[in-house]
Parts: sequence; structure tokens; C-alpha cells
Amino acid sequence: MSKRLALLLVLASSAAVAAPESYTIDPYHTFPNFTVDHQGIATLHGRFDKSSGKIMLDKAGKSASVDLVIEAASITTGDHDRGSRPRTRDEHLRSADFFNVAEFPRITFKSTNVAFAGDNPSKFEGNLTLLGVTKPVTLDVVRFKCNPPAGAGKERCGGNATGSIKRSDFGMKYAIPGIQDEIKLDIMVEALKD
Repeated sequence: MSKRLALLLVLASSAAVAAPESYTIDPYHTFPNFTVDHQGIATLHGRFDKSSGKIMLDKAGKSASVDLVIEAASITTGDHDRGSRPRTRDEHLRSADFFNVAEFPRITFKSTNVAFAGDNPSKFEGNLTLLGVTKPVTLDVVRFKCNPPAGAGKERCGGNATGSIKRSDFGMKYAIPGIQDEIKLDIMVEALKD
């Protein structure tokens, strides 16, 4: 075997077994958002302000995984002022009627399969745990991109993924159908290479 052929074989085999690279979710640029129809009148927007987790990405091998943890109490819909009411909408959403944050402080998504289109993830299939109930959820990747390090910074990867769930599947049945059962998700994630 020639030296050139041996070198090509070594390079090819090392590329095939390249290890996935680890990325830590950037909490300052990651916001799980949702929308829900409110009494057939308007669409209510909300988001969670605190989340963490990891992304494993093997670009050459076209494989990936996502582990996202959302702090349920960080929910905000922009209603912070009680006025003459006994509680704000956000306080109500934190109660046992909805997210029951005292008993279930975290919402998690763990991928089980990631599909690729070209060089980027196109679909995340995984398990969402909400209110202690775990159900399969599929998130379609709207866009995904990695930027090389800038200056002394680190490589940054991320994008947006969308999907939907029925909240009743997780035991959240309060005020259906006045507040729609279907919740639309738009998850914005950015992560920095470890």
C-alpha cells in the first residue's frame, strides 16, 4: 500500500468517527415562546425568560441532540401590574390552574432523533415533560446556523424551531375552550461551543 493511500484511509476513518461537539445554551439569547388563542378574540403571546441546557452537534456525521431545561416560573406574558385585581395573569399562569410551578418548577425537552437537511438540523423529535407528564413532540427547524468565533469569542450555533402541543395532553385543562387547547411553540435557541 502506498503512503499516499494509507494517509487517505487514515484521514477518511478519522473524519467518519469525529466526536460530537458540545455547546452550552446561552441563557441570554434563548427564549421559548408560545402563542394561544384567547376567547376567539386575540392571540396571547408569552415566553419563558430562564432556560439552560446542552446541544451536541456532529456536523460531519449529521447527528445532534438537544437537552433543554425551562424554568416554569420565568413565564411572562407582559402582565405584571395587579391594579385592583387579586393577581396578574402571569401569577395565575404560575398557579395550579396552569403551570403549577410550585410542584413542577421545570419543563424539559430531550431530543430522541434529529433529522438533517444538508448540513443543518431540520427536525427535532423528542420528549417534552410538562406538569410531570412526558409526551412526544416534534419541532421543525425554521433556520439553523453556526457562526465562527469572533475575536476571542467562541463558535455560536442556533436558530428557531416551531411546533405545537395540546395542553390538555399534559393535564392542563383549565378554561378550555375559552383559552384554546392548542399551544403554538416558537423556540429561539443560541448556544456557545464548550
